Amino acid sequence: MIGRLARTGTDELICRGRQEASKLLERAGVIARVGLGSTHGVTLERFRAVAPRRFFDGAVSGDTPRLLIDRMPAVRDEIVTGAEAACRGRFDLLGYEGLSFGDPVDWSLDPVSGRRAPRKHWSRLDPLDRNTVGDSKVIWELNRHQWMVRLGQAYGLTGELRYARAFAEYITQWIDANPPGIGINWASSLEVSFRLIAWCWALLLLRGAPVLSRALFDRIVRALWAHAAHVERYLSYYFSPNTHLTGEALGLVYAGSIFPELPRAARWRELGTRILLEQSARHILDDGVYFELSTGYQRYTLEFYLHLLILSTRNGRPLPPAVAERVGRMLDFLLAIRCPDGSMPQIGDADSGTLVPLARRAQDDVRGVLATAAVVFGRADCAWAAGAAAPEVLWLLGPAGLEAFDSLRPAPPAGPPSRLFAHGGYAVMRSGWAPDAHQLIFDVGPLGCPVSGGHGHADLLSVQCAVFGEPYLVDAGTYCYAGDLVSRRYFRSTAAHSTVVVDGASQAAPAGPFRWAARPEARLLDWRSTPDLDCAEGHHRAYVELACGGVVHRRRVVFVRGAYWVVVDDLEGEGEHQVELQFQFAPLEVQVDPTLWARARGRTGSELLVRPFASVALKASVHSGELDPLRGWVSPVYGRREPAPLLVYSTVTTFPLRVLTLLLPSRGPRASAPSVSSVAGADGEPIGLVLEATGERLAFGEHGRPEIRNHAIPAARDPEPPATWTTSGEP
Repeated sequence: MIGRLARTGTDELICRGRQEASKLLERAGVIARVGLGSTHGVTLERFRAVAPRRFFDGAVSGDTPRLLIDRMPAVRDEIVTGAEAACRGRFDLLGYEGLSFGDPVDWSLDPVSGRRAPRKHWSRLDPLDRNTVGDSKVIWELNRHQWMVRLGQAYGLTGELRYARAFAEYITQWIDANPPGIGINWASSLEVSFRLIAWCWALLLLRGAPVLSRALFDRIVRALWAHAAHVERYLSYYFSPNTHLTGEALGLVYAGSIFPELPRAARWRELGTRILLEQSARHILDDGVYFELSTGYQRYTLEFYLHLLILSTRNGRPLPPAVAERVGRMLDFLLAIRCPDGSMPQIGDADSGTLVPLARRAQDDVRGVLATAAVVFGRADCAWAAGAAAPEVLWLLGPAGLEAFDSLRPAPPAGPPSRLFAHGGYAVMRSGWAPDAHQLIFDVGPLGCPVSGGHGHADLLSVQCAVFGEPYLVDAGTYCYAGDLVSRRYFRSTAAHSTVVVDGASQAAPAGPFRWAARPEARLLDWRSTPDLDCAEGHHRAYVELACGGVVHRRRVVFVRGAYWVVVDDLEGEGEHQVELQFQFAPLEVQVDPTLWARARGRTGSELLVRPFASVALKASVHSGELDPLRGWVSPVYGRREPAPLLVYSTVTTFPLRVLTLLLPSRGPRASAPSVSSVAGADGEPIGLVLEATGERLAFGEHGRPEIRNHAIPAARDPEPPATWTTSGEP
């Protein structure tokens, strides 16, 4: 603690001190007595007349219901179905379906664990104390009130008053049960901000409903003011200066833009905008990768800035061009890592949430973000990736946005499909932009962001790949944050990723649900890309501190002519070690034969064949759905996990060790394993492969640079390395 204080700057000490003093005053009842004395002319009549001009055009346009019903009838049915469930007190949240929180709703209950957070001042609660509050993430997801937006949408689409009545009843109950500062629902400023944003949407969508009386509107406005004041007082400048801080800032922009007559509204709008501008330079790396190295939070950040850009334009407050440029780079990265089947791969943590769920989407579905960005930036590549005009375009940008999308000519991204994102630490190798393309993502960067690495996983030098468009090797996902610490530890550990595990250890030891005892990183050593071959090389020293001797892991990945990959793992160190070469598959069928060939079969009939080569004997095993210890699981959405094969090749040996692994896509089932042989060097280690069917040979020369030629000469008869082509282009 003393060391941490010594490293703390003056600004941080002042900020934290001010916030701690504020908590004391709240608990003493001093600040709680300070409320909004007058709504300063924010009447229901004025709100109905003026606020629509300040808000998103689609939410207030009278043409939106007709256009949505005409062009997206299935979306209309989804909205009404969700609204009906909410009216019955049933909620689909995260990976849970049909959750009930009682009648009337118990706003502090986690129905999964059955625990209820105590009714005390929020600063006296630990949201990560699962024994006291259960999984706070589940409680907070209900209390974000994003499902109230669906009630507003359903009212606009059907004119049925019961949806407006349900909103009025629920929000009245919530305000009664959650006075400012009391309970778990005030314990996170981000959650307070998300609720504020959802209320703004619901109010605008329901502004003409007869149940929205002057008295109810006045009460909601006072509650909104309390929300914005709380967010301003407890901004996460130093607690979580990531999407917590930017999400809180966006809530202030919402409150200040839609209710400019309120006291402090101008300050909220300016403060929120300033924070978002400043943090865009910190959070968005130069290559467009979000600094926490999480695709889930990359999507969140894109949503934040798209809303900021649209709201700012709508209110006549243009932003500096640098913001749009940074957001554009984020889109470039998202398009590059997007799987050929259109899904977003999981990297790092994801909480399955969204800013405003205007359409029902899976965690890996980013079409709404891309479609909106296509219109905001006029990008044909984003329109191509979105596939069609998404409902988000209509709700956010109105009929004009829909027309703008329709005017775009969708086209895949320009430039080579394989790219290096050096600042974020990702090498993307893909055969093209077709929906049946091959793709591999190689992680050659650090473990999470410099602040804490809290949303990063111990996945150094891991790979994910899609074959003929279908994801095969995947990130295991997140599953939970607080409810199950054993699962939390597993899903963020090295054991859940496609990389090498040494002596059963994770590359980093957790120091709580969102911290690591140390934050190792991989270092990119080389990247080369030509029309014939992609090659990336990296290493990490996370295992150097092992008690039985330091270990350095170096991995090279080579993508040959868009046809297959070769993964070369070199392990350097002293002493004897247990080595596990892991490949985490999606929920597919995986079989291993006695010759170590593994065969994974996808949903469409294609296959990925895996075969390692080493100078020592390897043992192959497949683990799926094991509980003690956890092994062979993936989590497609927060709160749900599914058995999925984890392929492991293991050995116990002295170092150095090299394992060379072929990842070979196949269009359909093969009658037998392909004929592939390894090329051994003078020390017996594999230095290359020969594919007998084509005569193609891939060898690794000095410094690990791959060489390739199409010539059927067995390695034993050709001791000289091939010299027809190298990655450097030299003969």
